[in-house]
Amino acid sequence: MKRKSETRLNGKSKKRAISDDEAHDNFRNGLFDTEVLQDYTNAYASSQPYKHAVIHNLVDDALLRNVRNEIREHISFTPKETDIYKIHQSGDLANLDGLSDSALRKLPSLLTLRDSLYSSAFRKYLSSVTGAGPLSGVKTDMAVNVYTPGCHLLCHDDVIGSRRVSWILYLLDPDRPWKPEWGGALRLYPTENVKTESGEEVKVPQPDFSVVIPPAWNQLSFFTVQPGESFHDVEEVYKRRADEMVEEDGGRVRMAISGWFHIPQEGEDGFEEGLEEQLAERSSLAQLQGGKADVFDEPQPRWVDNPDWNSMESTEDDELTADEMDFLIKFMNPNYLTPDTVEELAGMFSEESSLRLAEFLSVKFSARLREYLETKDQEANPSLPANPFYPTSKVGVARPPHKHRYLYREAVHPIPTTPYPDSDKMTPYDDLVDILFPHPAFLKWIGFVTGITLTKSNIFARRFRRGMDYTLATAYEEEEPQLEVCLGITPSRGWGDEEEEADVAVEVETKNGNSKKSKKKKKNKNGKAPREPSPPPPTPEEEVGGYEMYMAGEDDEGTDAGAAEPSTHTGAGQRRKSKADPAVYRSARDDEDDGVLFSQPAGWNNMAIVLRDSGVLRFTKYVSKAAKGDRWDVCAEFGVELGEDDDEEEDDENKKSE
Repeated sequence: MKRKSETRLNGKSKKRAISDDEAHDNFRNGLFDTEVLQDYTNAYASSQPYKHAVIHNLVDDALLRNVRNEIREHISFTPKETDIYKIHQSGDLANLDGLSDSALRKLPSLLTLRDSLYSSAFRKYLSSVTGAGPLSGVKTDMAVNVYTPGCHLLCHDDVIGSRRVSWILYLLDPDRPWKPEWGGALRLYPTENVKTESGEEVKVPQPDFSVVIPPAWNQLSFFTVQPGESFHDVEEVYKRRADEMVEEDGGRVRMAISGWFHIPQEGEDGFEEGLEEQLAERSSLAQLQGGKADVFDEPQPRWVDNPDWNSMESTEDDELTADEMDFLIKFMNPNYLTPDTVEELAGMFSEESSLRLAEFLSVKFSARLREYLETKDQEANPSLPANPFYPTSKVGVARPPHKHRYLYREAVHPIPTTPYPDSDKMTPYDDLVDILFPHPAFLKWIGFVTGITLTKSNIFARRFRRGMDYTLATAYEEEEPQLEVCLGITPSRGWGDEEEEADVAVEVETKNGNSKKSKKKKKNKNGKAPREPSPPPPTPEEEVGGYEMYMAGEDDEGTDAGAAEPSTHTGAGQRRKSKADPAVYRSARDDEDDGVLFSQPAGWNNMAIVLRDSGVLRFTKYVSKAAKGDRWDVCAEFGVELGEDDDEEEDDENKKSE
C-alpha cells in the first residue's frame, strides 16, 4: 500500500540561493561567532551516547513566529498510525517549490527558513560542528510533524539513503514554556559492543535511553546519522491526568520541523562519484551485522519438543482422557471441553485459520487470577517474578528497543509431571504460565481445536508497561507456518474490548448469566488468518494502544502489501528487515485496503489462535501512559505438522494463484 502523498518539502526548481550575510540575518545574533562555533564543536565531540548537540534560540525569533503562524493557517495535517509511530503529518507538501505562485505567497517565512537552513553559510557551520563532511544544498528534506497527547515515535536509527545529519527544530507555543513532564522529548539510546561466538564485534542497542532532550521553542537538536548506532525515539506526549490541577497547557501540541542534510549531489562542491552507493552498501553491511547480533536479542526462543501422541500407547490420540479432562477443567471454561464444541471450533479454524475465544478460563480460576493481577498492576516498579519452585525460569526486559521492549518470563521447561507442587507460594499466575500452558493435556486440546499436529513449543508471558512497551512489526520468515496462541489477561478496562464479539462457535456463559454467541465470517482457505476490516478508529481519549495486529507481508510482486514506503518524514522507514518496514493501517485519508489480517485488543480472558504464514507481520502496539493498567498476556508458539489434506489444499490454492 503506497502513501497517497509524501510530506517532504523536497524541491529544486524554485530554490533560491541566498548570500552568507542574508543567511546570517535570519539566525540569532552571535551564532556564527568563532567562539560560539567552537563551543558547539567541543560539546558535539564529547557528547554521549553518540555525537549530538542542541542549539537554543537558533533562528531569529520574529521569523520563526511567522513560520509557525503560516503553518497553523495554511498547512493541513493528517493523523496517521503505524506500528512505530502515531503522529499528524503535514499534507499537500510533496514538493514545496512545485506549489503554485499563489500558494507560495502564503508561505514566505517558511520558504525563507528553508533557504536559510540549507544555505551555504549554515551548511558549512553544521558541517564544522559535526565533522560530518560537506552537506547538500540541493537535496532538501524536511517536514512538519505535530504530536498531540498520545502521539509518539518509537526507537529507530534514521538510516535511509544519502542522509548525513538529522535535525529537529521545535515550533512549540513561544509564549507558553513546555514542561518536561508533558513528554515529547528526544531520547537517545546507548549501544554496547559485544562479540559473537565467531569473534565478530557487533553493536547492540540497550533497552533504555540514556539521554533525554526535552523540546523547547526555537531549539535545534541534531546528530550524525550512523547505521546501527544513532538509535533514538520521541517520547509520548502525555495526556493530562484526571487528578492534575487545571492549567493552561495549550493542549500540549508538540509541533516541529524535522529533516535531514544529505551528502552533496552531482554538480555540488564536495560531490563524490559513487559515495551514495558506498553509503547504501555500508548501511546494508550494518544491517547484516545487526542480523548477527540477533543472538543477543532477548528473549530467545526456547523450543521444547512436544509429545508424539501416536507413540504413547496409554493415550488415545483422538480424544482427551478422563485424567486430562480433570486437569483442564481446573483451569478452562468447561464449555470449551465438550466434544461438540471442540469439533465445531476445529471446523471454524479449518475455514478461517484463526479463532477468538471469549471467557476462556473458568470462572473460579479467572477470579483468583484477576484478583492477583489487579494487585500487581498497581506496582510502583512493575515486575514479573519468577516461580519460586522453578528459579531457572528466566525473567527480564525484551531487547533491542528497535524491535521490542516489554517484561517477559519464560515458562518452565522441561514440563513438570503431575502431581504439581501444592503450596501457598504458587500464585494463580504461576499456575497459568508454568502449569497449564506447558501441560501435555493443554497442548493436546490445542491440537484438537486446530486439527494440527504440534511438534514443538515456545511458551512465555509478557507484561507491557504503560508509557514504555511495545513490539514492532516483524515478519515470520520460515517456510512452514507457525501456530500462535495468545491469552489476554489484562485486568484493567478501557482497551476497546468491551464491545468486541468473539468468533466462537459456542454459547459461553459469562459471570452475569448472559451468553455470547458465535458469528462466522466468510470462508478463507488460503492458510492465512482471515482478512478483516480494521476496527473504526476510537476517539483520542479512548485510544491507548496495546492491541495485537497481524498484517499482510510481501505480495507476489515482492512489495509489502500492508507496509508503507520508507517513512522519510519521521526517519522510521528502512529497518533491518525489509519486510518489517512500518505498516500503515490507520489514516484519515486512507480508504485503500490496509492489509490488516487479524487484530485483537488487549482485554481480560480472551484467547486468540492464529496460523501464521511466512511473510505475515505481527506487532503489539505501544501502550500509552494514559492506559488504566498494563497489558498482560501469555503466549505460545508452536511448530506444526500439517496433514496431507492441508498440504494438498495449499498446493491447490497455490496453483490457482499462479
